[in-house]
Amino acid sequence: MKRIIRFSRGFVPAAIASTALIVFGIVGYFTKGFNLGVDFQAGINQTVQLAFPALEVSYAGKGNAVLTVAEDAVTLVFSGAEVEGRTVVLDYKMKPTLGALAAALRALPGVSVSLVESEGVATNLLVPTYQGDTRLGGTPTLLHRAPGGEAERFASIDKVRQAVASLGEVSVQAVNPAKLQRYLVRVPDAGKDVNFSKNAADAIDAALEAAFGKGRVVVVKTDYVGARYSETLSRQAAMLFVLTVLVILVYATLRFGFQFGFGAVLATFHDALIMVCFVVWTRMEFNTSTIAAILTILGYSINDTIVQFDRVREDRKLNPGDRFVDVLDRALSETLGRTVITTLTTMITVLAIFFFTSGSLKDFALALFVGMISGTYSTIFIASGFIEWWERKAEKRRARERATHGGGQGARRSAVSEGLGK
Repeated sequence: MKRIIRFSRGFVPAAIASTALIVFGIVGYFTKGFNLGVDFQAGINQTVQLAFPALEVSYAGKGNAVLTVAEDAVTLVFSGAEVEGRTVVLDYKMKPTLGALAAALRALPGVSVSLVESEGVATNLLVPTYQGDTRLGGTPTLLHRAPGGEAERFASIDKVRQAVASLGEVSVQAVNPAKLQRYLVRVPDAGKDVNFSKNAADAIDAALEAAFGKGRVVVVKTDYVGARYSETLSRQAAMLFVLTVLVILVYATLRFGFQFGFGAVLATFHDALIMVCFVVWTRMEFNTSTIAAILTILGYSINDTIVQFDRVREDRKLNPGDRFVDVLDRALSETLGRTVITTLTTMITVLAIFFFTSGSLKDFALALFVGMISGTYSTIFIASGFIEWWERKAEKRRARERATHGGGQGARRSAVSEGLGK
């Protein structure tokens, strides 16, 4: 016979420990609040790449010349009423160095090129024009190139954070691969500047150029999140959580009974509040990735809870005369192996994501790791503990009712006996 672990002995200590953690998290929420990402507050998201100036290109010919730098080629499109429309593609395989590329560009009518870097630098290090096609004119357009190796890297996330610290509550995340020196800078909008989106973008560029050198900042992408959007996102996230809890309550109630449904919801709230405690006190950025992690955790937790409840129901049918606490301990012991194996194998994947990624994906993995521990714990001690408490109260109530009904019947039998005696 399989050894039965008395999990029920830990129900009360677990409830005390969980209550203390939740209170700790609530206090942190009201004193420190969330470290909100720009997803949940108005602000600007600007992705920048720190790179070396490589060459300057200008155009003084007739018509228009549009330049596009891709990862494998440079393309020039000539158009206009006074010129013959044509497209010139300069493949990096054919022009492997900046010197070869510059010579090919100079051979085009009206195009001027000035090398800032050495002629021997590889063309595949050129930074693509992420902001779209660039129209060339008399004012030179500066093209950049990424570091050629670890020795040329001049930026790090700590240095970038230090550079933009003067802008206020700014968050910085590294964008993989790290060798590109690409970072996501987020600046919240306090609502005091009507031209915030432009001024904030300029301030980020100026701060980075002051720290790393003029002409070394390439703007990859700029997104502005308005106050209305952030409010809508917050409201939708709250509604999504409430709907998730309601669906769990209805499903578990219909399948197992109200006490089981309420226990599942209690465990779900427990996991959500533990995550609030973790996010608040670690100052992890609260963004859409965090919401996704919390909802994933709730799904993982309820799946584990349903498996446990199903075994409790089956064991109760097989052993109707046993005390409910014994049935509960037996069911939890029987599913413990499955719970441990499932949790550990999932954790291996989550830890791989945590150690081999960075930025929001790393935070997502960390939140999942903490949530999986909380979800397994809440299934065994919170949901099961509540059901055991409910059944114990119900049994006491039934015992009182039996005693009351039994006492009344005994009194009636005594009266009848006395009457017969007379």
